[in-house]
Amino acid sequence: MATPLDDSAIRRAPKVLLHDHLDGGVRPGTVIELAAEIGYLALPSTDAIELAGWFRDAADSGSLERYLETFVHTVAVMQTAAGLTRVAREAVEDLADDGVVYAEIRWAPEQHVDTGLSLEQVVDVVLAGFRAGEQAAAAKGQTIRVGAIVTAMRHAARSSEIAELAVAYRDVGVVGFDIAGAEAGFPPTRHLDAFEFLRRENFHFTIHAGEAFGLPSIWEAIQWCGADRLGHGVRIVDDITAGGKLGRLSQYIRDKRIPLEMCPSSNVQTGAAPSIKEHPIGLLRKLRFRVTVNTDNRLMSGTSMTREMALLVDAFGYDWSDLQWFTINAMKSAFIPFDDRLAIINDQIKPGYAALTA
Repeated sequence: MATPLDDSAIRRAPKVLLHDHLDGGVRPGTVIELAAEIGYLALPSTDAIELAGWFRDAADSGSLERYLETFVHTVAVMQTAAGLTRVAREAVEDLADDGVVYAEIRWAPEQHVDTGLSLEQVVDVVLAGFRAGEQAAAAKGQTIRVGAIVTAMRHAARSSEIAELAVAYRDVGVVGFDIAGAEAGFPPTRHLDAFEFLRRENFHFTIHAGEAFGLPSIWEAIQWCGADRLGHGVRIVDDITAGGKLGRLSQYIRDKRIPLEMCPSSNVQTGAAPSIKEHPIGLLRKLRFRVTVNTDNRLMSGTSMTREMALLVDAFGYDWSDLQWFTINAMKSAFIPFDDRLAIINDQIKPGYAALTA
């Protein structure tokens, strides 16, 4: 008899996370402690519970631009080697505690050089933190593998440099590249040189597109830049009629099995979706797009993979087979070698769900 679908059981289920920002998943207590260490005095509160509430409330504005303003505080305290290593290690430990067996965590090295760290030093210490987190999880009997996605800011002009940085670290933990930040006014084609370089190097990349901006952003990311995955991609529903008829772009994305990194709670906060019950993920799952479930920013959304899946169960009546479907979709779409993906599916994901449905 299948295990009831409650939070405790969902937490035990093996999960895969492809879209999680390092600076969006810092523990509130860690933000406070790191701020004290470096003399950062601009925090809205020095009480962990109050600060967590402030981040959620500030992010819950319906505006991507307002949502992004909350990162001023987390980025400010992630400017030292020790601080970055700690945040990276804790992120992995928190995900392992939530039942995540594979995660890709992204961050923008160019945002962490204010106190003199080089781009290479930033990558080195974050990767060290990820490995320390994996080891700490293993000591508790938890298996998790983490790949790094190096991100460039779309409003800046360092994407080619950051793309070269990502490729330089491809054999030591960096699995992909991304551009992030406000979409409006900063189309992905501004960074075409970076994407052409990555394609020449046979390197994987995803692009934030179709979150705050519509179909043109998605089209450019896919057809001009050649993205392997779409960060969010929520607005692809604008190319699907009320009767479920697909337009040319949505048909292409479904036919090519281009993964959509959807983040339900975050999408509602930024106004990309009206509510969880009305989130396009419901329709896109019915139409069998390559949809994945993600957290985006765990601090700002007060969320976890367990919570995101529980919200979908409540909104759409999903069962264990649906959650396994989302999870295998994500693992199939990860930026690690095929054999590694297959091993995690066969050795961890399928047995984990089988135990919950026996």
